[in-house]
Amino acid sequence: MRRLLPSLSALHAFEAAARYLSFTRAAEELGITQSGISRQIKNLEEFLGLTLFHRSGPRLVLTELGAAYYRDVSLTLDKLQEVSMDAVRGRSIDTSLILGTHPTLASRWLPMMLGSFIDRHPNIPIEVQCADTNLDFETTRLDIAILRGVGSWLHARCFKLLNEELVVVASPKLIPPGTQCSPTDISDYIQLQNAGQPSLWMHWLRLSKVNYNGRLQGPRFAYFDMIINGAINGLGIALVPSFYVRQEIECGTLHMPFGAPIASGEAYFLVYPERKSHQPSIGVFRDWLLKEMRLSRHSTDNARFYCQRRPVQASE
Repeated sequence: MRRLLPSLSALHAFEAAARYLSFTRAAEELGITQSGISRQIKNLEEFLGLTLFHRSGPRLVLTELGAAYYRDVSLTLDKLQEVSMDAVRGRSIDTSLILGTHPTLASRWLPMMLGSFIDRHPNIPIEVQCADTNLDFETTRLDIAILRGVGSWLHARCFKLLNEELVVVASPKLIPPGTQCSPTDISDYIQLQNAGQPSLWMHWLRLSKVNYNGRLQGPRFAYFDMIINGAINGLGIALVPSFYVRQEIECGTLHMPFGAPIASGEAYFLVYPERKSHQPSIGVFRDWLLKEMRLSRHSTDNARFYCQRRPVQASE
């Protein structure tokens, strides 16, 4: 008997629109017009006899049935992709890894770590993608992720890797090395802002236990990598996780005029979907990274990732 199935193009259109909650962004991803997305979804709704989306003011919202259908369709499309990749590569998808993490972590920390893994496991192909902290592990295509947070993700298993510490850094061109500043001195400089964490400077001030009534403003950047490059070029002072700038501090392109790093209260975790916990390559990567982290710790969780502390601390 012929299977009663919607068209694959309609499912692609629906999955993209549901993922972005936007016909426009779905159209951009699939390379078709917005009206084409709308038409595909209308055809799918007529085929199913269901309403998959409704409008809440200007926002596109999944109906309850639409949300449940999205989860199932996303998993089904993932499986179709897996079996297609198996056929093309002649090997099981279980031997490969799609790894997601934050953009700056992917560009600064991860490459230093992956060399060891690739040397030991050359037969496990790795693909690295950007991932958001609010990842949906019930539907994500990622096999494994390294994320910042407090260790709470639904439908996932997580393992703590290292605690996050925040440090204020500056270029020697902006603040001469050896200068000792107090937290309230940040008002003397442009403070480079993280668009994704707009309250980060205020959080650091609270951690520093100071009362501050000055301005908190400066150019906003999407990622820490951009902020670090801005600091290197003397645009302003930057507040960043300390392990992102370890090399810059060691070589002197940045220094810490406002003192040593301070624990932020958050950490970085290895996270993967519960539904993929049987995948052998995930277990291999997890065990390797956790072992690397244990070996790298000396007296603190962050020993391997600490900035080289120079004698510019305010307490000196």
